[in-house]
Parts: sequence; C-alpha cells; structure tokens
Amino acid sequence: MKNSDKKKLSLWELYLTKEIGIEFKACLYFFAFLFFYCMYRVIGGVYDASILHMTELILTCYIIGYIQVYLLWNFDEADALRVKEVSGMVLCTAIYCVLSWLFNWLDRNIIATVLFGAYILFTYFCVFLVYKYKREIDDKKLNEDLQFFQTEHKKVHDKG
Repeated sequence: MKNSDKKKLSLWELYLTKEIGIEFKACLYFFAFLFFYCMYRVIGGVYDASILHMTELILTCYIIGYIQVYLLWNFDEADALRVKEVSGMVLCTAIYCVLSWLFNWLDRNIIATVLFGAYILFTYFCVFLVYKYKREIDDKKLNEDLQFFQTEHKKVHDKG
C-alpha cells in the first residue's frame, strides 16, 4: 500500500466518523432536552420522570441526529448560519415540538411546548457556537503545530 493511500480516509472511517458524530449529538441533545423535561416536571410539583418519555426522547434524538447529518447538511456544524442552516434548525425544532405534543411529554401544555421550542432553538445555536469555536481553536493549534514542524524541519535541513 502506498504511503498516500494510508493518509486517505477509507469509506469505513468516513462512515464511522459520521456515526460517532450522531452518537455525540444524540447524547448531547438528549441531556439538554431531558433537563428541560425534568425542570418542567419539578415546576409542576412532580418529582419523577417517565421512563417511556425518556425512551421516546432518546430515540427521537437519534432519529433527528440521522436526519441532521444525512439530510439537513449537518447544520449545527456549519461554518455560518445561513437560511439553509436556520431552516434545518426550525424544521427539527418543529419535529421535536410535534412529537412532544403527540407523546405527551409536556402534558400537551401549549405554553410549555412553545418554551420547549425556544429552548431547542437556543440549544441548537449554542451547539453551533461550540462547534464553530472548537474548529477555530483546532485550526489555530494545527497552524502552530505546522509552524513548529516547519521550523524544526528547517533546523534539521540547515544542519544537514
């Protein structure tokens, strides 16, 4: 196998990268939305959560994670928020709100559902910012590593 072939990502590695991203998104969003659900329950004087609701919510997070990555341009990892990305956020938020109503996660309370929708949009925006700043930090670190490598390579080359 050529050295250049070793550096290219295989289809398996590309697929695995997407799957790990979906897993991460599902867990991240599930935790955030479960927090909202639990706060809603506590404010209503209920101190337990439905296992059925949590199961529905995590399955929804996985399904929407696949939709985000494979159909909606992975909008929360985009370089900028344009119409396409915002429309993806709004569409997924609408799906979550409809399912929350159908599965009765928030007791079909219209105010709670609207607040849940706003919370989801806010969460998407925060995740977008986290991914954006992480990329900027990673780029800066890669540039520093490259500059260090070039400096060291030049020192070695100048000695030889």
